[in-house]
Amino acid sequence: MSIHIGTSGWSYDHWDGVLYDPGLPQWRRLDRYQAEFSTVELNASFYRWPNDSTFAGWRDRLPEGFLMSVKAPRGLTHGKKLYAPEIWVERMAGAWHELAGRRGIILVQLPPTMQRDDERLRYFLASLPEWMRVAVELRHPTWNDEAVFGLLEQHGAAYCVMSGANMPCVIRATSDVAYVRLHGPDHHDLYAGSYSDADLHWWADRAAEWNATGRDSFFYFNNDGGGNAVRNARTLRGILRERGLDAP
Repeated sequence: MSIHIGTSGWSYDHWDGVLYDPGLPQWRRLDRYQAEFSTVELNASFYRWPNDSTFAGWRDRLPEGFLMSVKAPRGLTHGKKLYAPEIWVERMAGAWHELAGRRGIILVQLPPTMQRDDERLRYFLASLPEWMRVAVELRHPTWNDEAVFGLLEQHGAAYCVMSGANMPCVIRATSDVAYVRLHGPDHHDLYAGSYSDADLHWWADRAAEWNATGRDSFFYFNNDGGGNAVRNARTLRGILRERGLDAP
């Protein structure tokens, strides 16, 4: 089993001097990123879904063993709120075919205002191809129920564990994958602050527990400000390696 650690996105101007040498051209940032990390979560796809040729380009550009997780488009999650998902599922499947051996997890992030709707979630999950691994980020607290976790388990979908201001942090794995998004330790603002070493040791404990149950796990830091995501990802990876766990 593998523990995959990376960040949400890779191209930030304020990462100069943290991950990138100052003045590094934008088109070289992914090359520098993949030289240090073995996974990334693509967030730009939420705002504009890339063409299949773009995914094919990433497949050819990224090294063997690198996994790209991709955030589902907001037209599906925030526009339609999973209603009539077929056209979006078809588009995602086409892109996933092109990404081939570099594909990680499709992240389906529901809006914080969307309350529990089991039937809509069930229909969406049933519409997905069996070979497409997904994680669902359920931000409204009404979703935190055993029946919902059971629904995810039934369809082999991962529950997305969240850490961030005003988000329910429920430690749960509902598939053979544990998926964690770390939006920052600040209690008031998302994407802010840096996790302490104690925090990261706690998350390393969770990774070890999931690893012991035969699960792969994905940890993506989304507190990009000031390069905190890069630093925290490096620290967590170092802690796990010191424990002898596989964290490429």
